[in-house]
Order: sequence, then structure tokens, then C-alpha cells
Amino acid sequence: MGQGTPGGLNRQQPGDRKNDGDKKEKKFEPAAPPARVGRKQRKQKGSEAAARLPTVTPLTKCKFRLLKLERIKDYLLMEEEFVANQERLKPQEEKTEEDRSKVDDLRGSPMSVGNLEELIDENHAIVSSSVGPEYYVGILSFVDKDQLEPGCAILMHNKVLSVVGLLQDDVDPMVSVMKVEKAPLESYADIGGLDAQIQEIKEAVELPLTHPELYEDIGIKPPKGVILYGEPGTGKTLLAKAVANSTSATFLRVVGSELIQKYLGDGPKLVRELFRVADDLSPSIVFIDEIDAVGTKRYDAHSGGEREIQRTMLELLNQLDGFDSRGDVKVILATNKIESLDPALLRPGRIDRKIEFPLPDIKTRRRIFQIHTARMTLADDVNLEEFVMTKDEFSGADIKAICTEAGLLALRERRMKVTHPDFKKAKDKVMFKKKEGVPEGLYM
Repeated sequence: MGQGTPGGLNRQQPGDRKNDGDKKEKKFEPAAPPARVGRKQRKQKGSEAAARLPTVTPLTKCKFRLLKLERIKDYLLMEEEFVANQERLKPQEEKTEEDRSKVDDLRGSPMSVGNLEELIDENHAIVSSSVGPEYYVGILSFVDKDQLEPGCAILMHNKVLSVVGLLQDDVDPMVSVMKVEKAPLESYADIGGLDAQIQEIKEAVELPLTHPELYEDIGIKPPKGVILYGEPGTGKTLLAKAVANSTSATFLRVVGSELIQKYLGDGPKLVRELFRVADDLSPSIVFIDEIDAVGTKRYDAHSGGEREIQRTMLELLNQLDGFDSRGDVKVILATNKIESLDPALLRPGRIDRKIEFPLPDIKTRRRIFQIHTARMTLADDVNLEEFVMTKDEFSGADIKAICTEAGLLALRERRMKVTHPDFKKAKDKVMFKKKEGVPEGLYM
């Protein structure tokens, strides 16, 4: 027993081996965390819960989440700054826009006037203006495209030159001004003498418009136009006014210098427009005064202005006798320098009749004096025959100036009647100015 006791202490029992194996196989398990620590918190509701930031616990990808949140924060800061700037600048922009709208209303939107050269399609066209080349531009949607046709006048945007409108009145404004709306007061009775000239212009201008059947019956074509030539003051323009007064036809009055334009091609274009309007308003009479401004003889021009004048004259020649028939359009030209005109302008077929206006003879002078003194209050000592029989060369304008000057001399002396000495003084003054005489030794 004594010996077995130590051996018995060292001997392992089967149950002890089993316990050792269980200890080795069992792993360490940490204790579960407590469910809560401290007092139980109440669940918050309302705005406090919405404003409460969520708890961000660091996880595996916390660095990337931090970068993302910082980017969101930067974007929100930029948005906040942008909104603040917009709120601060908005009143100033509205004020600027209001001021700009007021200025635009006062100033209006400028538009250029041009011509439609060619329609490409429904939304594009080729346009041109008098100061530049041709452009390929667009046609805005609100423009009535049914009325657009080549050659019509259009309104273009001032910068992009797009077609923004159509000029309904396609007549050139300069041609509209040339039309005589109110008939002149002068009639054939106000013309002293010139019976032969009146008869010729009636046969060449009035009769073809009023009774064209007479020329058809006799088998001839009426004259296309006449030219009135003679010294200044002999009644050329006065006779044209009488024609405008006596006829019901449309009367277009043009001065030769008006056909000379600044830009290249504007002069011929104005001539074409003039005769086109005359044809539309036929029967009509075109009176071109001082035709020597554009109708001078052709020569080798050395400047662009001279060449442009010659091109204007060539267009006038074409309109007077070209392929297009003039019909009921008659042309009256007037000049006091017929020797300077181009022979092509004066040839038969363009100007069929040349009417000369000479200085008045004795009979014509007497008639002119009677016309101008008919409404004047004359004294008993006035003897007009003295001025009628004088050897000085008077024109009709000189006689009118003498009568007017005599009346002014009587008014200067507060007299209601014109005396014979008034006429003598008026005659001397008018003749002195006509001859442009300077008293000898005046500037010595």
C-alpha cells in the first residue's frame, strides 16, 4: 500500500486524459459586450432628430468615405457662395436690363435696307446692299416668304444681315419724292407768246396721251419725247409746269443732278426705277430738267465719278429707246446748253422733237409785261411801251424781275402805286446785275 500510494498519484486516469483533450480543443471566446451602458435613452423626435448628425463609425474603407464627404462639403460650399453672389448681383442685373430696354425703345433697332438678289431655298437667300458685296444669309421664320421675289427691297439685320422684313412699298423713296402730287398753278394763259412752242409740245406730249387713236388712224407712232432748249429765263420750265397743269397724266419731275449718285451703280438703278414707276403709273410724263448734268458728250474719263456719270447716261439712252416699249410714257428734257449734249441722246427715235425757246420779240415782250402787271396798281404815268421797244435783250425772267423790283421800290417809299421812274430804276438794276457790271474804279 505504502509503495502503491506514490505510484497511484502519478498514474493518469482515463477520465483525466479526456479532460486534457477538451481543454486543448476549446478556443477563447471574448465576453459579449453589455447590451447598454448607463441610463436608457429616449428616442428623439421632431426637428432635433432631423438636425442630429448620424454617427459615423470607422470601417474598413473609412479613408475613401472621408475623401468623398470632403468633396461633397467643397461642392456645397461652392454652391452656397454661388447662390449668395446671385442674390447679391440680381438687383443690379435687373436694373441694368431695365435701363437697356429703355434705351433700346428710345433708339430703336437699326436695320439695313438692301435688295434680294436670289432665293436659294425657303430659309436662305443672296442679298446685296449699295455699300457692300453680296451675302448668303438666312431668312427669319416670321418673314412672309410668299411676297419675297428677286429684286424686291428688304430689311436686313444690322450685324448678321439676315432678312428680317420686307418693304411693302417697293418704290424708291427718291422716286416717290419726284412725283408731283399737286398740279402747278401755271397754265398756258400765263405764258406770254411762245404760241408755236405750245402748239408743238401739245402735239408731241398731250395729244398722244389724250387721243392716241388719231395717230393710229393716220398710221404713225407718236413722238417719244421732246427737248426744250434755249437761253436761261425763256420759259422752258414754265411751259413744263403748264403741261403738268393741263394734263391729267402722272407728272414726274427730275433734275439732272439728282441722277448722279455716290455709290457705283446707284445712278443707273435710279433711272431704271424712275421709268419703271412711270410705266406703272402710265399715262405719265417724265420731265428731266438740266439734262446736261448727265447727258454731256462721251469722252475718255479719267476718274470713277466721270465714268459713273457716263454709265447713268447710257442707262438713260437705253430707257428712252431700248427693247422695252415706253407706251404711254412721254419724256420732256430741258437744257440751255444743247451743244454739249451727246448726239446719241438727241437722235430721232429717242428725242423726236427739238423745241427752241428764243429771246422774246416785241409782241412777246408786250404780252409778258401785260401778264406780270395785270395785278399791279400802276400810276397814270407808266408807259410800258418804252420798255417793250427797248433795244436791250430781255428774257421772260428779266421782265418778271423788272416788274417785281418796281413794286419793291414803291413799297420802300410807302406808296401804293408803281410809277414810271420805279420801272426805269428797276430796269437799270436788273440789267446791271445781268451783265455783272462793276463800276469802274470802285476798288481803285
